[in-house]
Amino acid sequence: MRSYYVSVMGNQSGTLYIGVTNDLQRRILEHRAGLGRFTGKYRLVKLLYFEVTDDVKAAISREKQLKGWLREKKLALIRSENPAMKDLAPQLFWWRAAQFGIPRRRTQ
Repeated sequence: MRSYYVSVMGNQSGTLYIGVTNDLQRRILEHRAGLGRFTGKYRLVKLLYFEVTDDVKAAISREKQLKGWLREKKLALIRSENPAMKDLAPQLFWWRAAQFGIPRRRTQ
């Protein structure tokens, strides 16, 4: 049975991104590599919150629900599970601290 994840990613300045994936680790690595227009532009590299389900329709519905919430409600949800707003990925995937560093932006 396949798992689907609704995740909330964030960055240093507090921008939030909500998405759905069937491979959370791969998706986080894509965010960290700067793939995707929005996530690359805003460097959304911290996994702040996630939920898992085996129902893709439920995951998509939950994603839409969270996207419709006001920012403060989203932050309250995140803080209910992650009060310090720390990146959950290293602990979740047993990454070493510097194993998947955040790439630096190139200046022209």
